[in-house]
Amino acid sequence: MNIERLPEGRVRRALEELKAGRIIIVLDDADRENEGDFLCAGQFAGPEVVNLMAVHGRGLICATITAERAKELDLPPQTGTVSALHGTNFTVSVDAVEGTTTGISAADRAKTISVLCDADAKPEELGRPGHMFPIVAHPEGLAARRGHTEASVWLCKAAGLYPVGIICEIIAEDGTMARGPELETVARTFGMHTVHVDEIAEAARLIGE
Repeated sequence: MNIERLPEGRVRRALEELKAGRIIIVLDDADRENEGDFLCAGQFAGPEVVNLMAVHGRGLICATITAERAKELDLPPQTGTVSALHGTNFTVSVDAVEGTTTGISAADRAKTISVLCDADAKPEELGRPGHMFPIVAHPEGLAARRGHTEASVWLCKAAGLYPVGIICEIIAEDGTMARGPELETVARTFGMHTVHVDEIAEAARLIGE
């Protein structure tokens, strides 16, 4: 993927942050989910990343993957027909078979993520169901679906990283979804870069990916 054609800006900065192993915040449209998600490249998502997302994101921690990866690990859809509001394509949930206890601790979930990011991993290395929730990106990417799933997979690919992203919705302390000003506060508090799905989709269009 030739990112040299990308102008300097928020998407280029997002790629640098991900390559450095840092968490960023990905925003989407007000007329869609209107959410901000933490995103870290899966290969860098250790226990401390999982814990930060669990404590400060409060949403569901998911692993975004390609359809090819789902096939490699024999991860079928969670349901035969996807009728979710935004067409989120969850697979069966998983836990790493080796190196975990109950599967829910930050360390256990990080171990499961490491299996998802291991190109040599076999389907039998994952127990089903579990505590990590893979989501399959649309095969046509952001051109077909402008979701956090597609944006995170594209960013990981464009950064030259393994195409698994770890995302978590950011929920406010009162239990409602964090919106504009609240998300800005989270970004400032943790020194995180923010980027919008629309910007990522335009970058993908510019470089033909």
